[in-house]
Amino acid sequence: MWKVQLFRLNFDEREVAAVSDVVRSGWLTMGEKTKEFESGFASFTGHGAKAIAVANGTAALHLALLALDIGPGDEVIIPSLTFVADINTVVLTGATPVPADCSSLTDWNVDPADVERKISSRTKAVMIVHYAGYPCDMDAILSLCRRHKLRLIEDCAHAPGASYHGRSVGTFGDFGCFSFFTNKNLSVGEGGMVTTSSADLEQQVLYLRSHGMTTLTLDRHQGRATSYDVVRPGLNYRMDEMRAALGLVQLAKLPDAQRERARIVARYTEALAGIDGLTIPFAAATDVEPAYHIFPVLLPEGCDRLRVIEALKLQGIQSSIHYPALQEFSGFSHLQLDNTPIARDIAHRELTLPLYPTMADDEIELVISAFALAVREGRA
Repeated sequence: MWKVQLFRLNFDEREVAAVSDVVRSGWLTMGEKTKEFESGFASFTGHGAKAIAVANGTAALHLALLALDIGPGDEVIIPSLTFVADINTVVLTGATPVPADCSSLTDWNVDPADVERKISSRTKAVMIVHYAGYPCDMDAILSLCRRHKLRLIEDCAHAPGASYHGRSVGTFGDFGCFSFFTNKNLSVGEGGMVTTSSADLEQQVLYLRSHGMTTLTLDRHQGRATSYDVVRPGLNYRMDEMRAALGLVQLAKLPDAQRERARIVARYTEALAGIDGLTIPFAAATDVEPAYHIFPVLLPEGCDRLRVIEALKLQGIQSSIHYPALQEFSGFSHLQLDNTPIARDIAHRELTLPLYPTMADDEIELVISAFALAVREGRA
């Protein structure tokens, strides 16, 4: 039904061959291919961080919180403008989520000053999101975490390959947490990665990922071990070999794909900048290398977002919202989450336009012309 989808997989015969090779190998669960993917991702990220492949990005966040012993009585400051996985994982540990606002209507990342205002005697960690693939103000965030002796978790679901002052995101905090969901820049369907530079934290995640066991099924299969100990309660958040194989192919494609994303974003920005009242966030970002995960815009005040979405749909163009306001989800009404006015304004006016590295020029131009017309209709 779509002339232009919100996202399209950057897959070809290389992914098909990679999965076929795994199936023919007869070993499907976590094994050597997963190790190869972890090693490749660690090299790609750099700065000495180790990489641990996991089942998905939410599992990565959950493991990071568990490894830091965050639980009942603790508070974790999270961005207000984010996917629900951040608040879900905090709540599921028994800790209390505390939303912090965005910096401004042009910088949608979490505001370090508001993070600092939200710190209490119970605060144990700060979780940040590099929204849309644009790195947060890491100098300010690292400074406040050091001064207040807080743990830092980077949600890098939008940002593989992004860097701040030349340093890869996911290497600043205690943990970096990546997602390889279908619509992500590096896509395997379901999958994720945890990065850390701490040997102790790495070991805790390795235990937590696989039932708290000291050896893996592969070790016993290959005769490297005959039994195992369980040193702490754990979960099954492992990645399988087929997704690791997909990840290796996608990792090799990522730099070229990022360049294409950057080209498309530049064209969008140039063409849409003249729409009266429209805000394109992060346009003034400096000293960062974004990952260009999505192309979000802030519709003009008074513009009917549902009419814009429907007008685009009639032209065969898919759009989305990133994200509804956390405070408006019924499942969190009992938490009495603080109001974050900038994030809520963004949540009510944000719209995400199609972006994927294989977009053809005629698709890009169709989105531009259809969106300009849809905004006019939304204002009528």
